[in-house]
Amino acid sequence: MADPPLRHKAGSSIMPDIIAAEKPIYFQKRRTEIMMLKRYPAIALFFVAFSGVISAGAQTSPFSAEAKQKAESLLKQMTLDEKVGQLNESSGLVMPGIAKEKPDDLIAKGGVGSILWQMDVKEINRLQHIAVEKSRLHIPIIFGFDVIHGYRTVFPVPLAMASSWDPSVEEQAQHLAAQDARAAGIDWTFTPMVDIARDARWGRIVEGAGEDPVLGSAMAQAQVRGFQGSKLGQDSVLVTVKHFAGYGAADGGRDYDSSYVPEELLRNLYLVPFHAAVQAGAGGIMSAYMDLNDVPASGNHWLLTDVLRKDWGFQGIVLSDAFAVGNLVTHGYASDGKDAAYKAITAGLNMDMASLTYSHNLAKVVQEGKVSEAYIDQMVLPILEAKFDLGLFDHPYVDEASVDTVLNRPEGIALERKLAGRSMVLLRNENRTLPLSKELKKIAVIGPLADAAHDIEGGWTVEGLFGKGSKSHPVTVLAGIRNRLGADAQITLVAGPQPSKVYTGMLEQFTGTKPSPPPTPQETAEWIAKAKAAAADADLVVAVMGETANMSGEAASRASLDLPGIQEQMLEAAVGVGKPVVLVLENGRPLDIHWASEHVPAILEAWYPGTQGGNAVADVLFGDVNPGGKLPVSWPSASGVEPLYYNHTLTHDPEDRPGFTSRYWDVASKPLYPFGYGLSYTTFKFSNLHLSKNNMSVSDDNEVSVDVTNTGSIAGDAVAQIYIHQRYGSASRPVRELKGFERVLLQAGETKTLRFPLGAEQLHFWSPQSKTWVVEPSDFDVWAGGDSTASLRAEFKTTQ
Repeated sequence: MADPPLRHKAGSSIMPDIIAAEKPIYFQKRRTEIMMLKRYPAIALFFVAFSGVISAGAQTSPFSAEAKQKAESLLKQMTLDEKVGQLNESSGLVMPGIAKEKPDDLIAKGGVGSILWQMDVKEINRLQHIAVEKSRLHIPIIFGFDVIHGYRTVFPVPLAMASSWDPSVEEQAQHLAAQDARAAGIDWTFTPMVDIARDARWGRIVEGAGEDPVLGSAMAQAQVRGFQGSKLGQDSVLVTVKHFAGYGAADGGRDYDSSYVPEELLRNLYLVPFHAAVQAGAGGIMSAYMDLNDVPASGNHWLLTDVLRKDWGFQGIVLSDAFAVGNLVTHGYASDGKDAAYKAITAGLNMDMASLTYSHNLAKVVQEGKVSEAYIDQMVLPILEAKFDLGLFDHPYVDEASVDTVLNRPEGIALERKLAGRSMVLLRNENRTLPLSKELKKIAVIGPLADAAHDIEGGWTVEGLFGKGSKSHPVTVLAGIRNRLGADAQITLVAGPQPSKVYTGMLEQFTGTKPSPPPTPQETAEWIAKAKAAAADADLVVAVMGETANMSGEAASRASLDLPGIQEQMLEAAVGVGKPVVLVLENGRPLDIHWASEHVPAILEAWYPGTQGGNAVADVLFGDVNPGGKLPVSWPSASGVEPLYYNHTLTHDPEDRPGFTSRYWDVASKPLYPFGYGLSYTTFKFSNLHLSKNNMSVSDDNEVSVDVTNTGSIAGDAVAQIYIHQRYGSASRPVRELKGFERVLLQAGETKTLRFPLGAEQLHFWSPQSKTWVVEPSDFDVWAGGDSTASLRAEFKTTQ
């Protein structure tokens, strides 16, 4: 078998030849990015997400020309075994069933290119000393870990930061996280996760940006910029964009299960944020665990070579997810370890994470003539380039004396509190229950998450993994309310029993955690009575409820979206007393809160808000911060309606017909809260929707503008959203598609005019008939407003 090409020549086209003019497929000549960003500052953070889709040229290398020159020189000195060693990422911990011994001997032989699962600074330096001082060529190790939403200062989970609809939130958070990670010896992060998630049952929805490719692309690029900076260096961290690809489309929302996604849906939806990240200069991609259309993603030549390297010209590192190369045998795709190594390497996968399949088998594959050593050189080259650009050859060791000083910077804590408040979504506020009076003296705070310090930061916290405990001193909602009201306020806590998972997941297996039994009927009755009594004695009730941190994330999918445990029973008891109730949600996915949406006057979605989460919640509850976040997902009324997403296609019985009720006879199929939804303590009006052209050629530019007015009495943030629908063409198109957004601060009474481009970059799609990107003659609807149900509408036509 011939070696597949890895590096696409710069300047070569990534698009198929334009077909004959009589067919309705046209391409706009791309304007320069600089001109577009100056003209449309509102879309500056996500314009690039689509600029490469219909333009020529490969990814600009994420690594410098100098690093390439040094890497090529070093490659000439390396033996085959040393090259294979660079393609091996080994465990830095001894863990039962995963790593039987420390990798010291293998490192000394030049057999390890990267180490993961090691956060102890002294151990990182010890292992690095072996690599630099004892291996023949003194090549440093790159240390990797899942720095997903902060290091010691833990920021809101990614789904929360996406709820800000402000990419600068992600960029600021990940920039600080990158500085902290490098100070602690981590050079490579296994994030951002950019998988589109259309099913709230899927546990890893918490790690992404939700269901939309435009919002997801904006957040993906922001994270690449935040971690890597304008170029890799000693203050930046190499990213790994994951999980390539279709991982979020797992059957039934069950983590690791197979995905079946047609190419047009991959191209138009699931691949879009990945491509955006590549265009932003991402240096790493992680292949997914699961089968994609019956071919495991980590051995999928079409994904890793045809799309990623040929079409997009990706020039970085493709890393497998943990054990995924060895698991090609488990999938029934490879016959044994040698076959797995051969299929993964020829698919285009550079580095094997933790399974040691490359270490044990890859040299044999080369010696048998199945893969050339020159091809192995191509696979090793970007790994060496990354090490040179990260400065590891010049500064391989961690300054142990400065680590705590960097990780405990007060500016990080202040930034976390600010970004947490910016990420919260106000779902309900009847009778202006919020903001609360600062003169309140008697508050009942109920719910198992009210004072749960570990849970408020969410899962995948670096220092909280493997039972080590966090050093971040997180602030709970109870503590935040106490901080805000002071010692004179009487605050009563009724926590209730901690909800428990019926089955343990991956992280519990590492720590030996076992499910705790549910409360007995007598215990349940006692907790409900306590909640009722506390509510009766208070002026107001704050219920802090949702999911514990381990209830979402990897291997943490759910069949039910109910509030776990006895939380809803406690909530109903408190509401029944007749006092005002505010529900604060801490969770990693939308939950079934249909009862609360009818009976609880105020609901604040805080997600897992991070280290300063309790103070940030108090800032919003008491009006020091006016909430401006919007949902990045469609919120279901019940788990049975999943998967649920706004950008579906039309059916013969459309939802907007006057007589439409539901797809089900027993529950509403429309969202409880639509995609893009979120309230404020002020109100906004959208008006004067205008198009620069009502008739345009498919090769023309167009522009949509809309006025946004703050019609309330206080300043607040509006998020203007632009949606389109193509009425007819070579394929049925989604009923609505987000094509632009901007979060803007408006003073009371202030009006701003916002402008968005609406040309070929926004109108194109991958046609299932022509198997190429097209812009077609058609009639289009365009809407502007505050969520995906916006009613302010205009229309335009494209012609040949």
